[in-house]
Amino acid sequence: MTTRGTEHPDSDQTSTVRPAGAPAAPAVSQRRLVVGVCATIVAVAFESIAVATAMPVAARDLDGFDYYAWSFSVFVIGMLFATVVGGRLGDRIGPAKPLLVGLAVFAVGLLVAGSATTMGQLIGGRFVQGLGGGVLNVSIFVCVAQVFGPQDRPRMFSYISTAWVLPAFVGPPVSAWLTHQLSWHWVFFAVLPLVVLGGALVLPTMLRLMRSFEPTVPAPGARPPAPLWSAVVVSLAAAALQLAGQRLDLGGLALLVGGLAGLVAGLPRLMPPGFLRFRRGISAVIVVRGLLPGAFFGGEAFIPLMLVEQRGVALVLAGATLTVGAVGWTTGSWIQSRPWLRLRRDRLITVGCLSVALGLASVGTLAFLPVVPFWLAGVGWVFAGFGMGLSVSSTSLAVMTLSEEAEQGRNASSLNLFDALGSSVFVGIAGSLFNALRPGGDLPLTFGVLLLTMMVIAVLAALTSLRIGVVRNEFAPR
Repeated sequence: MTTRGTEHPDSDQTSTVRPAGAPAAPAVSQRRLVVGVCATIVAVAFESIAVATAMPVAARDLDGFDYYAWSFSVFVIGMLFATVVGGRLGDRIGPAKPLLVGLAVFAVGLLVAGSATTMGQLIGGRFVQGLGGGVLNVSIFVCVAQVFGPQDRPRMFSYISTAWVLPAFVGPPVSAWLTHQLSWHWVFFAVLPLVVLGGALVLPTMLRLMRSFEPTVPAPGARPPAPLWSAVVVSLAAAALQLAGQRLDLGGLALLVGGLAGLVAGLPRLMPPGFLRFRRGISAVIVVRGLLPGAFFGGEAFIPLMLVEQRGVALVLAGATLTVGAVGWTTGSWIQSRPWLRLRRDRLITVGCLSVALGLASVGTLAFLPVVPFWLAGVGWVFAGFGMGLSVSSTSLAVMTLSEEAEQGRNASSLNLFDALGSSVFVGIAGSLFNALRPGGDLPLTFGVLLLTMMVIAVLAALTSLRIGVVRNEFAPR
């Protein structure tokens, strides 16, 4: 039995059909929320891509190459910690206040980094950006869960995915132009107008959410909030593993051991029950969300380098390979939101994992076969991007569907935390493989082993997805 929600007062959309007994959707403008959230995501995604382009120039200007890796590691530390904090706040006070605070903190981080005169200040700004970005990610997830009904959520996640990948088309050239024509400082300052626009668009909706928020009473026996000390330990452990992947010495080994010990101590307390035993349901979804992006980004980080070093391809053409991958991602995300697609969510996740594995296998095989045209790497990477578009949106929807109302924030933080952790760890593993194999001078072996290793991770994600259990498609008849 279903009930129809009320019409939103400042939108010509009508809220979706919601199950009986579910909390009514707040009377807010869905359209304004969509545009504001997407503007915010574009700002965060553009900054993430642009800073990778501008950071070498910034480090040279500030004489900070010795601390170069920290400019990325502290972002991870801040983001992982803030992800847990955002989940706690989302369940306790609702997502509106944390989202606005996250926006403000992210903007402060941009100002601190953009005005940096020392490498220490730049690193501090990156840490503040990570804090803001972590809170934003979780708050947006909870907003979607509260404002949109089940049949509208796939469409919303297709918009969110598009907003994440859109900067991949324009971020690197815009960042390079700003860096060379103005200054690397403007790579940070240029993002501020998007942050202000997103904040202005979502502010009225957030104010309404604040007024309409009613705390959900946890069910008897519900899990307590995630402990903050575990968030600190896991954040530092992730940074240690990321740094360990950049060095092959005793210091790197010490960082590796310390990072793994930190994960063992802190991670189980931030994850759903049965996480380490690959329990069916939410735990399996979250494991997939850590493995699959790790495999994808671990391979993506080295594809342009493979094409440039091994094949002598021009940098602009090598970068175009990643662009077509972004096209595949957008396509997969759009398809998963179509009402005519009745495949169950858990099966969509499996198909997406297999598509990523196919893309990695194609590009990895290409590394071993120099006679094969280089542009086939782009064809393979379309499949990888398509799989990510299917799976990332579907894992978010699966967690949202399987979560109790009072635990949306906590489970969202677990999902986003393990996503970021998996990407960090597996990119580090890919870097370690590259550093270990490249001195031998056999580039086909170096890139082939690296990419096929990431393929194995994607296959493991596909196998884990079979443990999820049945998650119905939102458009299936009830």
